[in-house]
Amino acid sequence: MSIGLIIREIVPFYLRLVVFAVVTLLIDLLLHLFDMVWIGRYLGIPGVLLILVSFRHSLRKRKLIAAANPVRLLRQHEWLAWAGSTLVLVHAGIHFNSVLGWLAAAAMVVNVVSGLTGKYLVQRSQRWLKQARADLEGAGQPDDAIEQRLFWDSLAAGLVRKWRIVHLPISLVFAVLALAHIVAIFLFWGWK
Repeated sequence: MSIGLIIREIVPFYLRLVVFAVVTLLIDLLLHLFDMVWIGRYLGIPGVLLILVSFRHSLRKRKLIAAANPVRLLRQHEWLAWAGSTLVLVHAGIHFNSVLGWLAAAAMVVNVVSGLTGKYLVQRSQRWLKQARADLEGAGQPDDAIEQRLFWDSLAAGLVRKWRIVHLPISLVFAVLALAHIVAIFLFWGWK
């Protein structure tokens, strides 16, 4: 593995995870420093709303809505889900009084990691395959030799593109746990 690959592909992935954690902890710290922890109780609502709005990308991909540019919706999905997840994690805080809330938060973190993994693996595998094909074409290899040489790599890239098979069930687990948490709040919270 070359240094260029590490800097270009691996560092951005981990940097996003670190920024996600640092931003969450920083917001939580500021709320504690300014004695505004109570605000965190309500950040779950806009967080969930941002996550829900981010699903426009999934609706467009499944042709349930026709408007909007799919690439723009994907970028919005990435950023809105990231921002919403940050707010939900601040909402969860570092308090251990709600097992259901913590399960939902844990499922959400796994979902964010899964989403980032898919984003970087899919992009990287597609770029690598395209570059390998261009290199072989540049070396004057015939098309059938290129196809034969890249068969297993192409198969692997196709499997990587199917990461959604894992990402979607994780999203569903998060959605079910989050919904159960919200229902429990409506049933048992004092609403003072």
